[in-house]
Amino acid sequence: MTELTDQLYHFALLDEDAQREIRRKLLKAVAIPGHLVPFASRDMPIARGWGTGGLQITLSLITPEDTLKVIDQGDDESVNAVNLRRLITRTTGVATTTDTTAATIIQTRHRIPEEPMRADQILVLQVPMADPLRWVEPNIERATIMHSEADYGKMWVYMYESIVRAGDLRIASQYPVIVNRRYMMDTTPIPRWDVPKLHMAETLYLFGAGREKRIYAVPPYTAVEPLQFEDYPFRTEYRPGQRCARCGAENTFLTSHFVADAHGGRWETTCSDVSYCTKRCAATETTA
Repeated sequence: MTELTDQLYHFALLDEDAQREIRRKLLKAVAIPGHLVPFASRDMPIARGWGTGGLQITLSLITPEDTLKVIDQGDDESVNAVNLRRLITRTTGVATTTDTTAATIIQTRHRIPEEPMRADQILVLQVPMADPLRWVEPNIERATIMHSEADYGKMWVYMYESIVRAGDLRIASQYPVIVNRRYMMDTTPIPRWDVPKLHMAETLYLFGAGREKRIYAVPPYTAVEPLQFEDYPFRTEYRPGQRCARCGAENTFLTSHFVADAHGGRWETTCSDVSYCTKRCAATETTA
């Protein structure tokens, strides 16, 4: 870090009081898995809704020895990921990487990496809406009481009505789960494909909602169970037979994008996790 940077602002931008307060709230969130913990969300040099909650968690935990990876929908080079990475590196000087296995802290929006994460890594998720009860109970005070009483009947009714009316749960992302057999938790806009990765995972998952001023966590080896009916179990977006057009993977979350060519263009299905896909392609070329 340059001398000028040291004079302009504190390491990791936030002042010591802000970092200590967030760390204390993180400890509480880890001690009570899935519980929404209020915190004093600070004004950040990015718009609310662009990851201020996750950014504050990362800036409160990161040290000069850490290696950072920032992704948005699995891509290291999206607008959100690039700008957050630039802000964090300019205020900390930490090393960055696109390799999931080399990172100690990963900040993400919409995805959990395909490669299994280790116990010495932390995954920070950006959260737009912290409380899953917001779908069925807009009153914050009433929703808080419902959480304290574990009264989730309205959510079960909502899911039942979705099946009856649409033949499906109609929940493509932010699938509600029960953490540690106690609190209902919003999984953020990750797809259903990523929800099983939360269950009994080795790594620590931290969730930050800057706009709603809430922090919550899933500690390592914690039970995370998606809401489901006995006769209508939870299902992911897996489609047998589909594979990535680049690396050939069949067991990853796939996305479609338009590729222009001489004939106008075509839709191509590839891995959402760009780093994972690139590593598979490189491994295939090496063995070929």
